[in-house]
Amino acid sequence: MSQPPVTPGTSGASGPDAPAPGERGAPAVTSADVDRAAVGLASVVDPTPLHRSDRLSALTGLDVWLKREDLQPVRSYKLRGAYTLISQLDDDARARGVTCASAGNHAQGVAFACARAGVRARVHLPRTTPRQKRDRVAALGGDMVEVVIGGDTYDDAAATSRHFAETTGATPVPAFDDPRTIAGQGTVATEVLAQLAAAGRPDPAAVVVAVGGGGLVAGVLTVLAERAPGVQVVGVEPAGAASMAAAVAAGGPVELADLDGFVDGAAVRQVGRHTFDVVHRHAPHLLAVPEGLACVEMLDLYQSDGIIAEPAGALATAALRLGADPLLADPVLAGLAPGSTVVAVVSGGNNDVSRYAEIVERALVHEGLKHYFLVEFPQEPGALRRFLDEVLGPDDDITLFEYVKRSNRETGPALVGVELQDAADLPALLARMDASPLRVEVVAPDSPLFRFVQ
Repeated sequence: MSQPPVTPGTSGASGPDAPAPGERGAPAVTSADVDRAAVGLASVVDPTPLHRSDRLSALTGLDVWLKREDLQPVRSYKLRGAYTLISQLDDDARARGVTCASAGNHAQGVAFACARAGVRARVHLPRTTPRQKRDRVAALGGDMVEVVIGGDTYDDAAATSRHFAETTGATPVPAFDDPRTIAGQGTVATEVLAQLAAAGRPDPAAVVVAVGGGGLVAGVLTVLAERAPGVQVVGVEPAGAASMAAAVAAGGPVELADLDGFVDGAAVRQVGRHTFDVVHRHAPHLLAVPEGLACVEMLDLYQSDGIIAEPAGALATAALRLGADPLLADPVLAGLAPGSTVVAVVSGGNNDVSRYAEIVERALVHEGLKHYFLVEFPQEPGALRRFLDEVLGPDDDITLFEYVKRSNRETGPALVGVELQDAADLPALLARMDASPLRVEVVAPDSPLFRFVQ
């Protein structure tokens, strides 16, 4: 569901009580810091392309451009912050090495930076990290990086990394909560402004970015608030891990009681203090995207645009669909003038091919095309045939049928998955089920059984 804006106004509206630079409480990161980060990065990576999306432009009525961070050497923007921090270490810190925790993308950035700087690293990944990301970390870091797998979430890995730093003197390289990391991520925004200007185009009406721990949105806010204060910044979180919205509501970083780790690149239980401070200061518009909608967008990016995006990488472009869908309409995105230039950051492309079955499943469920039912069948010949002939429609397809025969009962339960050709066919299917003598129970998407079949 869409979240309301933190405060009215554009991303540059810092409020009457915001301290000026140099005063107590002044920003820990400025656009000058971002410029210094850009100078350091220039010798390591090239600017990523800014491509127009004909598909999303047609869908939304906006002029949509994609900032292709999935085309980085590590397939995400994370190397910007990691390299910026590691390149600024002194000789003693470099000799002690570094450590980090990551869901995968930050680890690749650290591995990339350490391999080039000659700094040893110990990288901690949660067990949920896709194998593709694990393998990439090892390949990018080579002999300079040791990979340690443990814990169920990013936060578990972070605790292990902190303990390693305390006991060995290794320098932590935060995935998001460090001014140097924020400055590095902010170079995404300086490139966007420069690329639009080089093409003779004005500043965008809005920049849409994924939000996990908040490093990217904080860096983008830092640049745009100083250099293009009229640009609306939209931060997009996964609905099952909206930790920045929770922090804004609480007035500071708080831990989420429940966390859906599916969007692994943005599933953070608690945002950073530095990143929260920037968000609090500049008040971007925050909204949450259902995980299923992110899957729908991932498939469209792949099938229509030839872009391989991970779930977090598709959050920003999925959010644009909220402005175009009258049932989900986000007020800020829907309120942009037709033809307005909007930049969406495709933040990562590290998706494990083994996850596509689940991605397709979640997309079908989100679109109302996949449903599950518990059906009590009488243990008699022809029961299944009557179900097929009298209950299912001609275009309905059974995709799952798990039947448990009970010899001491007159009926046997079956878990039945049905895929529809059109979501509008569901009411008729439910009506036929109600009219049938069979006992049928809909398996709700939020039930434990539904999560099991997924």
